[in-house]
Amino acid sequence: MLKIGSHVSMNGDKMFEGSVEEALSYEATAFMIYTGAPQNTRRKAIDKMRIEEGKALMKEKGIDPQDVVVHAPYIMNLANPDPEKQKFAVEFLTEEVKRSAAMGVSQIVLHPGAHVKQGSEAAIKRIVEGLDKVFDNTKNLNTLIALETMSGKGTEVGRSFEEIKAIIDGVEHDERLSVCFDTCHVHDAGYDIVNDFEGVINEFDRIVGLDRISVLHINDSKNPLGASKDRHENLGFGYIGFETLNTIIHHEKFTHIPKILETPYLPKTDEDKKRIYAPYKEEIAMIRAQKFDPNLKENIRNKHQQ
Repeated sequence: MLKIGSHVSMNGDKMFEGSVEEALSYEATAFMIYTGAPQNTRRKAIDKMRIEEGKALMKEKGIDPQDVVVHAPYIMNLANPDPEKQKFAVEFLTEEVKRSAAMGVSQIVLHPGAHVKQGSEAAIKRIVEGLDKVFDNTKNLNTLIALETMSGKGTEVGRSFEEIKAIIDGVEHDERLSVCFDTCHVHDAGYDIVNDFEGVINEFDRIVGLDRISVLHINDSKNPLGASKDRHENLGFGYIGFETLNTIIHHEKFTHIPKILETPYLPKTDEDKKRIYAPYKEEIAMIRAQKFDPNLKENIRNKHQQ
């Protein structure tokens, strides 16, 4: 079975149960959630998240908990040179790991951090220190932290396979680290997955190891190769293209891991830029058919405006 889904929301009264319902509405077999808004660290108590209701619905509909992913909020920065801010990141990530475990989720995706003009080497050292503390704080849990490959925007760490490897090598309990391979980020960082995907994954295997990849983020890119900008595009409408993304999704080496769409919502019209239409049901259908629909955006708009 193809393990495909998207990021879904978790808010309102239904929380985790509502996330499962949204994923099912897209006919997904996997999904990714934030335990709250990704731009802040306000979170509801675990007993208010309707976790058991969500688990029951997943069991009823055949969604494997191993195919559910949590994404840590963007604003945490384990590489921050400010001791108090780094301490806060460690404490919050610790709680995110505990929340993920309570939901039965096996992995949490993490942007490694940003060096804030201190340089990558110093930042990697602080990231390693922070991850060691998080793992010490959660010794009784098996939840993986999946380091996301980054685009190289600003002072991001993780823009190269070598930086990801350096973090893994530095962490004491590296058995609890995996990798989230993001197609847009890797492309924007300068890895030519369009013309030489096999070469790119062979390079990743040599440096990090393909067995470390535990989730794929499937996104097209609004930017040319090596732009270092991280601007996602809907499948087939960007510089990566549907053919390449379809090859990655259906690649035999990745059949066992969830693939998560983070493509943008569509605006109501070209003039009204407010993004209100989720494209995931149609994109997932296109993936299953393995055929690009050039009228995807127009069809989604028309469906919602009828």
